[in-house]
Amino acid sequence: MPFWALDFMRDTLYSGKVFRTFNVIDEANRGALGIDIGVSLPASRVITFMAQLIDMHGRPQAIRCDNGPELTSRVFTDWCEQQRIELRYIQPGKPDQNAYIERFNRTYREELLSAYLFESLTEVRDLTEDWFDRYNEIRPHDALGSLPPARYRDLVLA
Repeated sequence: MPFWALDFMRDTLYSGKVFRTFNVIDEANRGALGIDIGVSLPASRVITFMAQLIDMHGRPQAIRCDNGPELTSRVFTDWCEQQRIELRYIQPGKPDQNAYIERFNRTYREELLSAYLFESLTEVRDLTEDWFDRYNEIRPHDALGSLPPARYRDLVLA
């Protein structure tokens, strides 16, 4: 069973309106599983998004994440317990303990979020969807023998 890593990011539209992203990756193949984007991403929305990812990719054995309020809320921890998903919290102030998602976040920031001035959340979502596909299907990853995550996953599962 896979291990997933989760994290939130923050950015701003050209108008100054703040938005957040909720990023989920598979630690085994560094593949991006999903990115949810919104002004507000409470625990209930995180659970809905996670349930969608589980329907698409199967249930992870464990999730590595920080101690943010959405991920330590009773509603989220109870849901993980019901799903039989182990929560592996990193120590506060130690993002290196969640290095795979931090590396992913840096790439997403450099290649997309910092490269555009977004007018709307729809624009962020559309450009993220295109970037997400390139990241998983085309972009080579040094740690995966210069293969994109989807190709690496196919080889490992073959």
